[in-house]
Amino acid sequence: MTGGGDCSGLNAAIRAVVRAAERKGHKVVGVLSGWKGLLERSYRPLSLSDTSGLLSLGGTILGSSRVNPFKVPNGLKRCLENYRKARLNALVVVGGEGTLKIAAALSAKGLPIVVIPKTIDNDTFGTDATIGFDTAVQVAVDAIDRLHTTAESHDRVMIVEVMGRHAGWIAACAGIGGGADAVLVPEEVFDFAELLEIIKARTRRGRGYSIFVVSEDARIRLPGSKVLRTPVQHDEYGDVKLGGIGEVLAREIRKRTGSEVRVTVLGHIQRGGAPTAADRILATRLGVAAVDMVLKKEFGRMAVLRGTKIASIRLEDAAGITKRLDPALLRVARVFFG
Repeated sequence: MTGGGDCSGLNAAIRAVVRAAERKGHKVVGVLSGWKGLLERSYRPLSLSDTSGLLSLGGTILGSSRVNPFKVPNGLKRCLENYRKARLNALVVVGGEGTLKIAAALSAKGLPIVVIPKTIDNDTFGTDATIGFDTAVQVAVDAIDRLHTTAESHDRVMIVEVMGRHAGWIAACAGIGGGADAVLVPEEVFDFAELLEIIKARTRRGRGYSIFVVSEDARIRLPGSKVLRTPVQHDEYGDVKLGGIGEVLAREIRKRTGSEVRVTVLGHIQRGGAPTAADRILATRLGVAAVDMVLKKEFGRMAVLRGTKIASIRLEDAAGITKRLDPALLRVARVFFG
């Protein structure tokens, strides 16, 4: 099952699970549309032929959704009952923050479950990397590379707003990889005066343009201690919907400097398309590891990357914990500010 927001590499993980399981003589059934599929008993068989050609394909052939059993009457109970009625032996879930919490709750109630971490945000606690993160960073770097030439041609301030929710991994890595002049992340309130000084210093050096990478939940302190942050909105499931800080910041820069400012919001572009080689390899390794864990009955655990090795941790040790940006990475980015 693949749950939550899509990302590149999900199909590679599905392919790995099916291939590894069939080689051991086991059959795999796909649960459609995330937890919604388990609630509605919506399944499909998965074979080697079904997963042929998936390695480079973005998205997920099983579909996904943000349906949360916690918010459905008797949702957890229905998931457990439908799982048992399907006469399954184990459930391999590929998901991020919300999916992990649900998986941990179902595991505590006896469901034999193994999790594979995926999210472009790279904020899943206990693993060094998640499926989809590397591809999202590469998409952002490609966009920054293209914006450099436009910014320089027109002496503009370019603001690139990237995803990441409450963690700045995408912004920091894309900023370093794309040569941004400043990176604004949720983990640190950025001083607006520093942004103005970067613009002025670059102008004095004959660089009349700047590129700022802004995470969707970044915070910026204005003179007088007021803090700018993304406008608060909610999606159809009641969850906080982030985005819009780029335009908020652009208005302040225009007002205080008179500079020509443009905003590029990458949004869901970061989620789609073919996965990078790194994501294909990570998804494949985690998928094979998940099958090994099932066959060893190591349930209630998540396959993770630790350094260069695949390991596993207990679901309760990761669920509900956000992996914040490593401060050392932000220090590297700061070396190149301006």
